[in-house]
Amino acid sequence: MKRHINYYFLFISIILIVFGILFLANLSAPSSLQTFGNTSYYLFHQFYALIIGLFLGFLAFKIPLEFIKKIIPVIFLINLVLLVAVFLPFWGVKFWGAQRWINIGGNIFQPSEFLKITSVLYLASWLSKKFKDNQKKGLFVRVKSSYNNFIKFFLPFSLLLVTVSVILFFQKDLSTLAIVTAALLSVYFIAGTPLWHTILAVLVQIASASVLIKIEPYRVQRLLVFLNPESDPLGKGFQLRQSLLAIGSGGLFGKGWGMSMQKFGILPQSMADSVFAILGEETGIIGSSILIALFLLFFWQGTKIARKSADKFSKMVTTGIMTWLILQVFMNISSSLGIWPLSGIPLPFFSYGGSHLIAEMIGVGLLLNISRNT
Repeated sequence: MKRHINYYFLFISIILIVFGILFLANLSAPSSLQTFGNTSYYLFHQFYALIIGLFLGFLAFKIPLEFIKKIIPVIFLINLVLLVAVFLPFWGVKFWGAQRWINIGGNIFQPSEFLKITSVLYLASWLSKKFKDNQKKGLFVRVKSSYNNFIKFFLPFSLLLVTVSVILFFQKDLSTLAIVTAALLSVYFIAGTPLWHTILAVLVQIASASVLIKIEPYRVQRLLVFLNPESDPLGKGFQLRQSLLAIGSGGLFGKGWGMSMQKFGILPQSMADSVFAILGEETGIIGSSILIALFLLFFWQGTKIARKSADKFSKMVTTGIMTWLILQVFMNISSSLGIWPLSGIPLPFFSYGGSHLIAEMIGVGLLLNISRNT
C-alpha cells in the first residue's frame, strides 16, 4: 500500500530552511557589503546551494531505496576519492590552515560534508545485507556474541572507522570526525550487533580523540580556553567571550531583526559556527527558544520515522542521519553558550556554506522517502 509522507517532518523542515535563508540574508549583508561591495553576495551563493540541494533532495526522495542500496558503494568510493583529492595541487583549496576543500570547475565544496551521509548509507547497506536473513526479528534483537561475529561484523566496521579517521585526521577536521563516528556508531548499534562491540568502539574512539587533541597544540589551547575562558579573553577566548556577550545583550526579546552589533566584524565566524549567538542577540531568549523547539520537533518527527520504518536498512539510515543532524545542532548551539568547546561545526540550515546545506537537503529527502515507505 502506498502511504503518505510524514507531512509534519516536511513542514518543520521547510520552516527551518526558510528561516535559515531569511536570517542569513540579514546576517551576511554587512560582511558582503564590506568585502564585495554589495549586500547579497553571500546570500546569492547560499541560495545557489539551496537550489542544488532542493534538486538533489528531490532525487533522494524519488529514487527507490533498493536502488540507493545498490549504487551507494560506488557513491561512497567517489566520496573517498574526493576526500583524498583535496590534497592534490590545483584541486585542493586551503582555508585557515586546513586542507578540506576542493575546486572543480570553479566550484569550491567540502567533500567531508557529504561523507556524513554517504558513510551512513554505505554502512546501513552493508549491514542490511549481513542481516538479510534476520530482517523480521525486530530492531533490538541482537546477534550472539562470538568469534565469528567479531570477524564478520566488528573488523570490517573498524576498518571503515580507521579509513575515515585517517583521512579526516590529515584534513585536521576532528569535529567532523566526531560527528561521522557518532553517526556510524549509532547505525552499528541499531543494527543489532553485539552490544560490547559498540562499547569497545566507543572506548577506542575516546582514546584516539584524546591522543589527537594532545598532539595538536591548538586543540589543547582550545580545550583549556573552554575550561577557563578568562585565561585569554582577547586571544583564544575572544570568540566565546563575544558570543556570550551577544546572547546576553539580547535579553528576553532581543534587539530586533537586523539590529545586531556583533555581526559588524566583531564576533568571529558570525555567519558560520557563531550564527546562534547573533540570533540570540537579535531575537533574544524567546527567538532562541523557538529555534531550539523547532529542532526538537524536527528530532521527534525523525525518531518517529525511524520507529515506523519497514526494514532494517531504513531504520539504520534514519538513525544515522538524525544522529548526524541533531549532534551538529547540539555542538553548534552549546559551543555558542560555552558548554561545549568551539568546534567550527555549522548550524544545520542556518550557517553559511553550500556543502553542508546540500548534504542536509539530501538527508531530508531521504527521510521523507523512508517515511512514505513505512
